[in-house]
Amino acid sequence: MVTGAGAGADLRLTGVTKRFGGFTAVDELDLEVGEGQFFALLGPSGCGKTTTLRMVAGLEEPTAGTITLGGEDISRLKPYKRPVNTVFQNYALFPHLDIFENVAFGLRRRGVKDVKQQVHDMLDLVELGGYAGRRPGQLSGGQQQRVALARALINKPRVLLLDEPLGALDLKLRRQMQIELKRIQTEVGITFIHVTHDQEEAMTMADTVAVMNQGLIEQQGEPAELYDNPATTFVSNFLGQSNLVKATVVDTEGSDLVVDVNGTKVMAPVARARRTDGTVWVGVRPEKVFLADAEHDEGVDANTLPGGIVTDVSFIGVSTQYLVRMPWNQELTIFEQNTGARESFQVGDRVALHWSPGHTFLLDADQDAHAGDESYAALTGALT
Repeated sequence: MVTGAGAGADLRLTGVTKRFGGFTAVDELDLEVGEGQFFALLGPSGCGKTTTLRMVAGLEEPTAGTITLGGEDISRLKPYKRPVNTVFQNYALFPHLDIFENVAFGLRRRGVKDVKQQVHDMLDLVELGGYAGRRPGQLSGGQQQRVALARALINKPRVLLLDEPLGALDLKLRRQMQIELKRIQTEVGITFIHVTHDQEEAMTMADTVAVMNQGLIEQQGEPAELYDNPATTFVSNFLGQSNLVKATVVDTEGSDLVVDVNGTKVMAPVARARRTDGTVWVGVRPEKVFLADAEHDEGVDANTLPGGIVTDVSFIGVSTQYLVRMPWNQELTIFEQNTGARESFQVGDRVALHWSPGHTFLLDADQDAHAGDESYAALTGALT
C-alpha cells in the first residue's frame, strides 16, 4: 500500500475497492493528493485508473472504502453535490451554443446572473479571448479542449479531474497542450488529477505520478524519482525502457553492492537496491549506457560488460538506437546521442557496454522482467 503527503491532503482515498461482479477493478486503494498538486494516475488500459477517477467524480460508487475531500466524506454524495468537475476526452461541448454560452453554462445553471466578466476572464486564461461568439464546430480539437477546460474551471471546483483529456489530439498538438495545461494549473492553483496511459504526458505535467497496475498503485512519487529509481519491474518497463539483466549480489563495498553479472562484477548503490542479497535484476536505462570498441578499457570508475556484438542500428534523429547481443544471448538496448563525436558502430561490431555505477538499480528477480513492457506484450500476443 502506498500513502502520500499526510496532514493537509486535499483528497484522500482509504481502502477504496470497486468490484464489477466477480471482477475487482480497484483493490483496497490508499491514496492521498495534496492540495494544489498536479497529480497523474498513470497506467495501462484496464489498470483501474479511470474507475478510480469516476469514483472521485461520483459517477461510480465504491464497493468498499471512503473518499474524503478536505476532511469531508464524499463517498456517497451525488456528482452535482461534490466540489469536483471533470474534463473528458470527447470534450462534451454543446454544439448549438457558442463558446461564451458553453463556458457560462455551469454558472447559469447555478442561477448566477452576471456572468460576462467571469466568462471573459476564463476565456483569456485559456487564450481564447477572441472566440466567444464561435461555435464548437468552428474550432480545432485543441481549442475545443481549452473550452472544455474553461467550462470546468469557471465553477471553481476544489478538484479538477481530467480523463485522458489529450487522447484525441495529434502528437504535436498534444505536446503543446501539455505545456498549456501545466501553465493553467499553476495559475489557478486548483488540484488537478489527470488520468492517462501516456508516460511522457504524465511526466511532463505532473508534480506527482502514481503508477497503477491491476487495481493497485505500484509506486508513487516525483516523475524523476520514479524514472531513475523504479521500485518494481513493472514501473521500470512502463516508464520508458530498461535493460534488466539477472545477476547475484556477492559482496558489499561501503555504500555499494558488488553484483556478479555472468562472471563480470558491477557496482550498484545500496540506496538504489530494492533487494540487497541473492538473485536480482540489474537495471540501467538505455540512455545511460555508452558503447566502446571491444578493446577499449573504461577503467575502474565505470561498470563494464564486455563481449557484446551489435545486432541492429536504428537512426532516429537526435539519437541512434543500438541492440547489442551479450555472451549469455540477451539483447540489450543503448540510446546514444548523435553528437558526431565519433563514427557510429555497425552491425557485427564487437563492443563493450559501460555506465556509471550510480545509474544502476537493483530489483527483485522474483518479479517478471517483462512486466509493464507493452511492446513485448504486443509482440508475444501477436505470436501466440
